[in-house]
Amino acid sequence: MSAHAADWRKDGKLVLTDGITGVDGSAGGGIAAWATIAGNETDAGIGATAHATGVFLPDFNLEAYGVAIGIRDRVELSYTRQRFDPRSDGAALGLGRGFTFGQAIFGAKVRLFGDAVWAQDTVLPQVSIGVQHKHADRAPVLRAVGATRTNGTDYYVSATKVLLARGLIVDATLRLTEANQWGLLGHGGDKGTGHGAQFEGSAAVMLSPRLAVGAEVRTKPDRLGFAREDDAYDLFAAWAVHRNLTLTAAYADLGDIATMKDQRGLFVQLQTGF
Repeated sequence: MSAHAADWRKDGKLVLTDGITGVDGSAGGGIAAWATIAGNETDAGIGATAHATGVFLPDFNLEAYGVAIGIRDRVELSYTRQRFDPRSDGAALGLGRGFTFGQAIFGAKVRLFGDAVWAQDTVLPQVSIGVQHKHADRAPVLRAVGATRTNGTDYYVSATKVLLARGLIVDATLRLTEANQWGLLGHGGDKGTGHGAQFEGSAAVMLSPRLAVGAEVRTKPDRLGFAREDDAYDLFAAWAVHRNLTLTAAYADLGDIATMKDQRGLFVQLQTGF
């Protein structure tokens, strides 16, 4: 613990133990939500993060920008805007060149009990519940591909534990969702509607107080008949360049997306936190 304590943030959190920002906008991993609360605040203050994220795949690009506020290390409020660009394949899909999808995600998370970092004398993890309301653009196109709604809400519960003596971070999340491709292709579909349970998990090793490497998995529903939706995986490295700046890079495997096979590529994110 002493090695990590030497890199103590002046406002109370250890570097990297609060995670980065997920593509949905909540604090955690790149594709998996964690129970941690965004920002560098302790239970006596208010913190915030801002992020810019890009996912660069063979046939698609995904951009995400957002902010999150952490209140007394108990409540998190977040907003993220996503832009999904099919590039030249928009024409192949019948959408025309220059066509993009987008969505706005409003999130809230509450820590119920536990402390992922400082409760080292117990195996009890930090546990939080969260909600994310997603509003997608391009309603006519989404209905044409089989989505039943452009709006939808995800609900999740996360358990996160940091084992300082071993330099390990582990997380497991259960999400109730009916979102197609994170909600970018709407919610529900011709193959079924209603919320279903999906799993998200992360495991990371802190090679130093400022560098962590790990892997993630996220299962997803498969509700649209025109194209199978695969689960997502990544291998990542997060580097705390400064106590207020984190750079993350990952190799992401998102499987098949909208009939396009083998979408694997680079995830990059720059996050600032206070």
